[in-house]
Amino acid sequence: MSELNMTEKLPVYIDIKEYMRKTRSGKIKTTAKSKGGIAIRITIFALVALTVYGFLTFDYKDIDMAKAVAGTWNNAKVLFGQPKLTYNTLAGALKELLVTFSLGALSTIFGAIIAFFGALLCAKNIANPIVSGITKSFVAFIRAVPTILWVLIFTVAAGLGSVAAVIGLTFHSCGYLIKAYAESIEEVDAGTIEALKASGASFWQIVFQAMLPSSISRMTAWTFLRFEINFTNAIAVGAAAGAGGIGFDLYMAGSHYFDLRELGFITYIVFAAVILLEILATGIKAKVK
Repeated sequence: MSELNMTEKLPVYIDIKEYMRKTRSGKIKTTAKSKGGIAIRITIFALVALTVYGFLTFDYKDIDMAKAVAGTWNNAKVLFGQPKLTYNTLAGALKELLVTFSLGALSTIFGAIIAFFGALLCAKNIANPIVSGITKSFVAFIRAVPTILWVLIFTVAAGLGSVAAVIGLTFHSCGYLIKAYAESIEEVDAGTIEALKASGASFWQIVFQAMLPSSISRMTAWTFLRFEINFTNAIAVGAAAGAGGIGFDLYMAGSHYFDLRELGFITYIVFAAVILLEILATGIKAKVK
């Protein structure tokens, strides 16, 4: 039997999904329409339309764009090309950086501890559905309010200083980490949980012997991500809440001294600190896995 005849006798299989995707013109659809895809397209179109409308209706106040661009470029050259401390010292800047680091670390530690127990009330695979729904709604409200606003709210109660900054950062961290931890716990294999329940394990035994070991790597990654966010937020609230730190030095250099060189030097210090934190976080996450 020839090779051609063998080929002719082979069964031919038709992909029903591909057949159903064919249009009347005979072309095959590469993507199927869905409500989610339509919603995404509408959202993107609306955002583009609002952006264009904003540019067209923005009050430019007769700004000469050529001079503005040239001035911005000159300021950037001084800011990043000629960094120099004038009103501060390197030791003083590093000390303030340590204050900012401490604000971020404390708020992350407190937020992680509270969030772990809050996630147990939020994860749908172990929590009561009603309790889980209420907790998720409350957590969503916390996340909806910006961090700086929480800091200002607690500043009214606790006064200006590091206390209000830590409480505000911790409060928003709880809302962020509860959701992240709950999603990590929900990914634990349901069969493992059922097996432990069948063997008579208590709630806390299930948590610490099944859920925590299975989700610790994801929770660690989320915690360090939040720490990086809290570090940058601590820079922002350093001046707003009177908490000090490197953020206050940035505020003074930019708003009071108008010293672009010092502002650039402090910016490089913050940039180097963020890079070191990222390297540290990557190393710890690699060991936890």
